[in-house]
Amino acid sequence: MDVQGTVADGFEPVRDAFAENFARRGERGAALALYLHGRKVVDIWGGTKDADGDEPWTRDTAQVVRSVTKGVAAAVPLLLHQRGQLDLDARVGTYWPEFKANGKERVLVRHLLAHRAGVPVLDTPLTPGEAVDGVSGPRAVAAQRPAWEPGTAHGYHAQTYSWTIGELVRRVTGRTLGRWVAEEIARPLGLGLWIGLPEAERGRVGRIASIEPPAAPAAQGSLRLRPKRSVAEAYQDPESLTRRAFAAITPMPDENDPAYRAAELAASGGVATADGLARFYAALIGPVPFGRRLFAPATLTLARTEEAAGPDRVLVVGTRFGLGYMLHGPASPLLGPGSFGHPGRGGSLAFADPETGIGFGYVTNGMQRGVTADPRAQALVRAVRKVVAE
Repeated sequence: MDVQGTVADGFEPVRDAFAENFARRGERGAALALYLHGRKVVDIWGGTKDADGDEPWTRDTAQVVRSVTKGVAAAVPLLLHQRGQLDLDARVGTYWPEFKANGKERVLVRHLLAHRAGVPVLDTPLTPGEAVDGVSGPRAVAAQRPAWEPGTAHGYHAQTYSWTIGELVRRVTGRTLGRWVAEEIARPLGLGLWIGLPEAERGRVGRIASIEPPAAPAAQGSLRLRPKRSVAEAYQDPESLTRRAFAAITPMPDENDPAYRAAELAASGGVATADGLARFYAALIGPVPFGRRLFAPATLTLARTEEAAGPDRVLVVGTRFGLGYMLHGPASPLLGPGSFGHPGRGGSLAFADPETGIGFGYVTNGMQRGVTADPRAQALVRAVRKVVAE
């Protein structure tokens, strides 16, 4: 498989790892972009635009990136805080009075961002139509009784993050989250990135599909997690928080449906190019060509300071979160201890590492099993780590 695009001198091992994903790890179509101190040093792609098709992937191909969207969405409350428009230590009910119902009176804004609010599940799941109507989701989470005392534990809000963060932003700004991202982040920085895909951009987006990983064992030194029995049981048990969190929309929506892609779902509905994601994270930590730095130093500290750590009541394994971002750890082995970002279930990954100046964006159309440590993404991370260490 021919890898298209360019790499700067010294980053050839990253291109080799990308090509190896197609040869050994079942890749169908993907792209990778890297920025180093605001300068693009890797911009490569290969395979097919659709996981089940034969049209070639091009420089402008975008994909649904699932929970990678959470990292983009999290920037909005942090930037609102940076501008003095949102208090992270205020109760959510200050901005959204209906949210105070059923034991959630003391939930803080920072609890929403760090998955500590206690509402990862809905007693009555939403239909795909209700999930995208902009009304049913916020109403459901506002009425939901928490699964634990808010602020005392954390558990991944896999789907409900769409409506907690989205509605908070709407109450504070009067704009939907997707519109805020478009007007304040994506357009000024020239990003191929949307939470709510415009109709004019539909043609550049490929089809994603679930694919089986190769049967061959992972390479020695792989960071892929081996599921423990308790993890497997949690995903199989229909009464577990794990199953219920991912089933907050039932049946599972068709992520290739234009209506789903157009919906502004902060948890899982974002669409992006690899370059859009890499440039976004590069801009969080420093200036990029024709674009300003987004996070002030104090805001950057908030994003990557540990806010929740330990056993995750939804994912079962241990996880670490800052305010809206996964942090380096066994469940999300990013580039280094100070890196922060977010994976997408099935493969995609985006993050920044301020210590090395890396902004990383990887998108794929082949959704393999796993929530965090996808072997293809981690092979790319290992290659980047080796290059920047030399």
